[in-house]
Amino acid sequence: MPTKKRSSTSGGTSARRKDSADMPSTLERSPRKAQETWLATHEAAVEQYGEGERAHRTAFASLKHSFEKVGDHWEEKAQKGPSDAQAERRGAEARAHRDDGDSAGGVDANATKQHLYDIAKRLEVKGRSQMTKDELVEAIQRANDRATAAAREADA
Repeated sequence: MPTKKRSSTSGGTSARRKDSADMPSTLERSPRKAQETWLATHEAAVEQYGEGERAHRTAFASLKHSFEKVGDHWEEKAQKGPSDAQAERRGAEARAHRDDGDSAGGVDANATKQHLYDIAKRLEVKGRSQMTKDELVEAIQRANDRATAAAREADA
């Protein structure tokens, strides 16, 4: 498979790796470090749990400690750490609560309101100046979903 290089908005470049068949498209548009984080964790999780949803969830949990989803790709966070209530849980507790809606879908819900406002501004979220922190997180999630859908359609 040929290598495709794309510019990410974070200034880095991404290159699709030959072993990235399972890599989500949002990661294909992300910096190499994000791709490598996801792939390494996914490979280890597949060895431990087998291929499937659990391996993917584990890889995303690892990714979200260092990266946040912005639009149709992932960008490195200023500070590492859990990005939302779900990411703060571990092991059996995390599995027991995985469907509670506590995941912010890659948005760094633990970031400051100012950071979230800045991301919302970049994503051209309307009404952001009047939003609470929780509303900003939800609006960024919706904007990310729209950007990802548009990018997938353009890639098709």
